[in-house]
Amino acid sequence: MGVYDVDESKVSRTVYEVAVKLVGDQLPVPFTLKDLTVRRGVHLGSLTGLPFKAKGLEEQYSLREAIDVLLDEWKELKPDVFINVITTEYGRAFNDINALYKAIEEDNRSILTASQVYAYAAALYSKKVKPVAFVNVIPTPLANDEAMIQLYRECNGIVLGDDGATGATPLTADLLEHLAERDRKVKYVVQFNIGGNTDFLALSLPERNLMKEETKSSIVKDILGYDAPHFIKPTGYLEPIGDKKYVAMHIEYYTFNKMIDEIFISARINDSPALAGLLVDLARLAKVALDNGFKGTVYEINAFYMKKPRPPGSKSISKIIAYSNLLNWLKQLNALEY
Repeated sequence: MGVYDVDESKVSRTVYEVAVKLVGDQLPVPFTLKDLTVRRGVHLGSLTGLPFKAKGLEEQYSLREAIDVLLDEWKELKPDVFINVITTEYGRAFNDINALYKAIEEDNRSILTASQVYAYAAALYSKKVKPVAFVNVIPTPLANDEAMIQLYRECNGIVLGDDGATGATPLTADLLEHLAERDRKVKYVVQFNIGGNTDFLALSLPERNLMKEETKSSIVKDILGYDAPHFIKPTGYLEPIGDKKYVAMHIEYYTFNKMIDEIFISARINDSPALAGLLVDLARLAKVALDNGFKGTVYEINAFYMKKPRPPGSKSISKIIAYSNLLNWLKQLNALEY
């Protein structure tokens, strides 16, 4: 097992030290985390604009050399599943595998993100050492990138994503499914979050906020069949709120005989623990998929766990339906007791 970061306050410290500093006053921290040391990873501006001193491998090496450093470390660590939980960054899909190769070979740091470099490196590991899965729970398009899907097919690996659905978005998806099944015409949807952790701080930067808005908003047209007016985005950072984000939702719709009904929801959700539970599931499911010979990506997993599930061309569906589909997929593989 390995852990990577670029925050200078974390690199070379044990995960136990980092966890005690961050959550030691709220949760018991396992002593086994003393055996894990935070290694230096790839930065590529993922913390630019945030109040952290950051340094990545690419400040010492070319991107190709940095990838070689990672590969050497991974040969020692022998991973099966990589999980990407870095702070939301701004990035665009390549959609052309040759364009991705060219960006890496030319050290084009202006168009590559840290997530894309990690995913590329993991694919090389999958090709040279053994098949692995790369799980992307941030908005950077990886499973939504035709280039990445092709790359992972060719290396017998799996890329899952994009953007883990932990709070208001899966609830919104299920409510929209409920209304669609009852032939209720939605007038508009309002959903927003405010939080005080590092990710919400990053989302105060417009380009990063746009990435999250794109993954959160994709559910409306996919589920309803029409693009109802909507405002679905993270809208603010307030440090005292901490990790327990505030969620608000308002859906107005036409019911029978064109009467108007409304749904109002106000909630507080522990952000990091909600994601942590998904990561445990995703690591196990990724290994199930690998062991059963899947390549590229797996829609049944993505549809339940991600805000913008793909491969490209597939739709977001409600989490109620996605859960049923996931169970059926596992039954077909005889993997429910995996």
